Amino acid sequence: MNASMQSTLGAAELALLLALVRGGNLAAAAQLAGVDGSTVFRTVQRAEKALGQRLFERSRSGYQPTELGQRLAHHAERIEAELEAARAEARLDAGAVSGVVRIATADTLLKGLLMPALKSLHEAHPGLRLDVTARNELANLTQREADIALRATAKPPPHVVGRELGTVRNAVFAPKPSGRRAKTVDLSAAAWISVDDAMPDHPSVRWRRKHFPRSEPVLCVNSVQAVFDAVVAGLGVGLVPVFLARGRSDVQQVSETVPECDVQLWLLTHPESRHLRRIATVAAHLAAHIAL
Repeated sequence: MNASMQSTLGAAELALLLALVRGGNLAAAAQLAGVDGSTVFRTVQRAEKALGQRLFERSRSGYQPTELGQRLAHHAERIEAELEAARAEARLDAGAVSGVVRIATADTLLKGLLMPALKSLHEAHPGLRLDVTARNELANLTQREADIALRATAKPPPHVVGRELGTVRNAVFAPKPSGRRAKTVDLSAAAWISVDDAMPDHPSVRWRRKHFPRSEPVLCVNSVQAVFDAVVAGLGVGLVPVFLARGRSDVQQVSETVPECDVQLWLLTHPESRHLRRIATVAAHLAAHIAL
């Protein structure tokens, strides 16, 4: 590598290239890197000119890394992880853990499983700060959208490290009238609550259509947590994870668990960063304290 290439591909330049790979466009990359878009643009131009090769293919949808661009981004990730590890070692006292850990999950798992485990984590490591995002889409750990992902999925994505925490079981729940015993519910005539067309292949949708083909939902919502909230509000019945109803007296389970809807709960981390002290600490705590 000649002197021009060496000066063009320092740690700072590689960090900007990595930000563009993760962001997909100049504006997103600039926000991730804390610079302006023109700085990212000029850095890419200089690097491509020095190397004599394209690092990104441009289109209306953004910047797509070439094979070389992806390889350089991989090296940049390793540098980023090593720098973070060095900073952590420099700033931490013996036994203390601090820094930011980003956790991605779904709203159902956030409310029913993750939140109960966070109180003891904060008490044990008050120097940690958590950024938690709940959404239906699986966070891309490869592009570092999160450090840890908690997901219920039949098959974790490739290129991540997964720890299976158990099986999420589902059943049909209905509102329980206050002060009254549970009663039998005719599911074929019940008012059903379901996830909407954003999740047309959700296991709960397939199961209901198979076993109750004539029952159309009276309410469609955009998340499984919202289905449970609607059941709690007395609006109908819904197929939801059993763990959501633990300790509650306002709902009743009105079916056996449904094996067709069983799914595994996974704790996922990126292989390059899973050994960082702050991430490893949070992952180990969640694995020990999340109970299905």
